[in-house]
Amino acid sequence: MGSATSKPKKVEWPPAVREYVRRAFDPANAIPGISSTEMQAKLRETISYYAERNAQDEVSWPTYPLPQELLQEERRKAALAMSVAATANGYANALHHAYVNDINNHTNATSPQTKKRKSQDAEELQAQPADASVPPWRKTNLASRMTFTDGHNDKRHKKNASTDAASKFEQAELEKRRQRFQLGNNGNKTTPPWGSPRKDDDDMPTGPVVGTNQTLEKSYFRLTAPPKPETVRPLPILEKTLALLVKKWKSEKNYNYICNQFKSLRQDLTVQHIKNAFTVKVYEIHARISLEKGDLGEYNQCQTQLKALYAQNLGGNPAEFKAYRILYFVYTCNKTDMNDMLAELTLTDKSHEWIKHALDVRSSLALGNYHKFFRLYLEAQNMGAYLMDMFIERERLNALANISRGYANVTLRFLTDELGFDNDETCREFLESHGAQNIIEAKDGNQFRVKIREAASHFESLRAAAFSKVDIKGQI
Repeated sequence: MGSATSKPKKVEWPPAVREYVRRAFDPANAIPGISSTEMQAKLRETISYYAERNAQDEVSWPTYPLPQELLQEERRKAALAMSVAATANGYANALHHAYVNDINNHTNATSPQTKKRKSQDAEELQAQPADASVPPWRKTNLASRMTFTDGHNDKRHKKNASTDAASKFEQAELEKRRQRFQLGNNGNKTTPPWGSPRKDDDDMPTGPVVGTNQTLEKSYFRLTAPPKPETVRPLPILEKTLALLVKKWKSEKNYNYICNQFKSLRQDLTVQHIKNAFTVKVYEIHARISLEKGDLGEYNQCQTQLKALYAQNLGGNPAEFKAYRILYFVYTCNKTDMNDMLAELTLTDKSHEWIKHALDVRSSLALGNYHKFFRLYLEAQNMGAYLMDMFIERERLNALANISRGYANVTLRFLTDELGFDNDETCREFLESHGAQNIIEAKDGNQFRVKIREAASHFESLRAAAFSKVDIKGQI
């Protein structure tokens, strides 16, 4: 008895691709005349083209034409092609009719003897093998025996000269238009989804590139053509590059430079189809550096690739980055992806220290236990503290709104302890920076009292604003 059909594995798209899809379905970007079905088909074609080549991260999706725009451009080009073809057919038909009329005029002007011979010619033609490619009136044996009067001969030569000149002129114009719109010999070639000409399959690389470049440091450039081996660094050089970049990051902390170099390193790995423990190490280090600098865009790209690499059991630290994913979904308030993430966790995952901490963060917020949440914030390990820094302000405002409904007055020390501040001064600065300076008053000595009930509506407004402007910067 066969096993039940397994559930299809969910594909994780890069954040920029997901944003591109969102913009494609945005009603504001709809184009009259292009149906939703057509748009979706083009969208699938476009994304699949890059997914099959593992090049989603090499495309500038924010500036890439939407599928409806690609369809609109294709239709415009097709209309131009039809216009040129119709023009060409019109000229050809006109020349054909002119030639036939000319033949008919000559036939009507022939002598009775010629007319008599015409029937004989017709009988001869019927006895000859049919030639579909040449019209009967253009057969050599018949044309050579046709006789015309001198007057008609002169008119015929003049008319032919005029027609030939017009034909040459129109053909020249057609050729110019073909070249202008690239409708010549390339008109029937298939094009990639973005509508620009593509090399034939024979010209495309049939396998991964094997790099020969020996340079340790190389700037990142977005690929616009198949890479050449001399511009790509092989694995031994990339290993030396990683060691150099880690050393420079620790000593110089130049994030723009380091990020550019890591993107170049990742690109060289991609075009050579290198997926091993070293690849995992590269993406993990880049993700940690991105978190340290608060660059969620780069972090998301790394996290997406890491999830696919971990699925291949290539080593690394999957538990660490699963914990980061949970904290990230807490930050983005993404309940759908959070539920998917929770469904993927095994019992072993849930028992891991880092993942358990992230799950506790989620549950404390879900239950409104801000006391436990801020204690977990102070206990965060690895790069988890950097992720929690991104939503700690929002949760402090959330806690203040809750406290203002339950207490009339509290001490500043109480808020310092409850909200996870290092000292009273930092807590006071936070309150003042959010417009609550008027509710703080001196009590005894260095003690301060906060008349928090008076600012209840103010904190409620701040909480609503904080949850309405989550800056996702790309979704995982």
